[in-house]
Amino acid sequence: MKYSVLKRVLIGRPLKTKELGEQKLNKIKALAILSSDALSSVAYGPEQILIVLATIGMVAYWYSIPIAIGVLILLTALILSYRQIIYAYPHGGGAYIVSKNNLGENPGLIAGGSLLVDYILTVAVSVSAGTDALTSAFPTLHSYNVIISCLLVIFITILNLRGVTESASVLAYPVYLFVVALLLLIGVGMWKVVTGQAPADLHASIGTVVPGISLFLLLRAFSSGCSALTGVEAISNAVTNFKEPAAKNAVRTLTAMGIILAVLFSGIMFLGYWYGIAPKSEETVVSQIASQVFGRNGFYFFVQGTTALILVLAANTGFSAFPLLAVNLATDKYIPRMFTMRGDRLGYSNGILTLGIASIVLIIAFKGQTEQLIPLYAVGVFIPFTLSQSGMIAKWLREKPKGWKVKLVTNLIGALISLTVLLIFFTTKFSQVWSILIFLPLIVYLFHRIKRHYDAVGEQLRIKPGDKKVLELEGNVVIIPVAGLTKAVENSINYAKVIGDTVIAVHVAFDRESEKRMEEKWNQWQPDIRLVTFYSQYRSLVRPLLRFIDMAEEKATESNMSVTVLIPQFITRKSWHNTLHNQSSLLLKAHLLYRKNVIVTTLPYKFKK
Repeated sequence: MKYSVLKRVLIGRPLKTKELGEQKLNKIKALAILSSDALSSVAYGPEQILIVLATIGMVAYWYSIPIAIGVLILLTALILSYRQIIYAYPHGGGAYIVSKNNLGENPGLIAGGSLLVDYILTVAVSVSAGTDALTSAFPTLHSYNVIISCLLVIFITILNLRGVTESASVLAYPVYLFVVALLLLIGVGMWKVVTGQAPADLHASIGTVVPGISLFLLLRAFSSGCSALTGVEAISNAVTNFKEPAAKNAVRTLTAMGIILAVLFSGIMFLGYWYGIAPKSEETVVSQIASQVFGRNGFYFFVQGTTALILVLAANTGFSAFPLLAVNLATDKYIPRMFTMRGDRLGYSNGILTLGIASIVLIIAFKGQTEQLIPLYAVGVFIPFTLSQSGMIAKWLREKPKGWKVKLVTNLIGALISLTVLLIFFTTKFSQVWSILIFLPLIVYLFHRIKRHYDAVGEQLRIKPGDKKVLELEGNVVIIPVAGLTKAVENSINYAKVIGDTVIAVHVAFDRESEKRMEEKWNQWQPDIRLVTFYSQYRSLVRPLLRFIDMAEEKATESNMSVTVLIPQFITRKSWHNTLHNQSSLLLKAHLLYRKNVIVTTLPYKFKK
């Protein structure tokens, strides 16, 4: 009862299935809930570029401008490509469905496995980065990074368990406040640059010769900057969450996200270059830019506060997309079917809980250090990027609909750029991303094992024409474990007489005297029911019972009879009383649960006080 009350307080009242339509998102809310991951990457994407360039020195920072232009070109290609995926697959599924339908089972599973892991990383990276932004403004909290991050994940998990529209309503304000804050920061910063209020000697001029610069390092910086594009695919995975017309609304939301992301990313990148911002372990790049533009006043804390909020709430993109992808994989029998079940609030609560727990484990394992997670996070996105674009190419070549050549070229450009970035990642950051080459094949192998199990179960349960009839039994032997002469035992005997042709009571004694007393009392109490007693000199209750059940099962099989073990069990009036009873019955049931030819039945006896 107490659990039920707590659940209602945290999650809310259950929703009827017919209320599912009310849980669909309009474009305003969808932009907040599905774009927060991509938009929040503005807070750490530019920083990742500068971290790589910093190995050469501040004179190399001017390369951040052409690198940023390259990232924007890739963003444009991805937005155009995913627009086509949404229209081609309006029921969602994104990279997994596209790859599986057009490239085959294994490419689809690679894409699906990459995205499942990536959404876990999304939550871990976003929350950790949000905590970093918070502790940049309040340095005394640095030592509590992991604890703060875990508490925030728990909060977002509960928020999502309450339902899609509730989480979207909460998210909309921080997301749009963040956009306003960064536009204000960029606008004021650019105004100071144009009017000469910002010093022009803090950065090297574009084109300055940089000793020691190499193509390898530039490619590494570019791949790091591509982390700003994580989350772009989320809208294509969650088309079913949109109000009708779902595909059209999803495409418009995707376009709006792309435009906002391009403006914010290019603005922060330019200001970082102009003000000569150098990455610091104790303060983020956005924090340094805001400090330069505004000083440490209310506007600075507004920027930092909204940045911290969106970075934390960007994890909600993972919470929106992970359960829907899990539903597609579970429907195809590659992961447990429990992921297809809707919870009290019509959300896929098993997927939400799994994501929350997994991300907390990841945060603790990496101690909340985002720089260790981001490369793995980014490469996990570009694998499905590449596969989904390749899948669309195969689709256009196979179907050749009207205007297919333009669509083919769009997806071809997207595929080539995504593949190039992926190769750059493996070339320049192999030491940080090599683990994906191990765990991704393991995930795909696990998918296949689960699928084979479900197929085998289906094959064994399926009724086919011409199948032999199930063996008809000629009787039922009921075995009742008894500890003493009680009303619960009497109740079980009366029930056993109804369902069984032969009833046998079994008692295990730990000394000869109690064994003899039990036989005498039983003969006076239930003389018509056979009692079998065992003396257990090693005080084992379960082992003698199992030996007897084995013998009974063997003889029953020869006589074409079934064996039922009827276990009396107390049901106490108060829940905490259960800890004082039923250990023996639970232990026996645990041992009998996987016996193929034994039926296990529990007969409750309810206490009134």
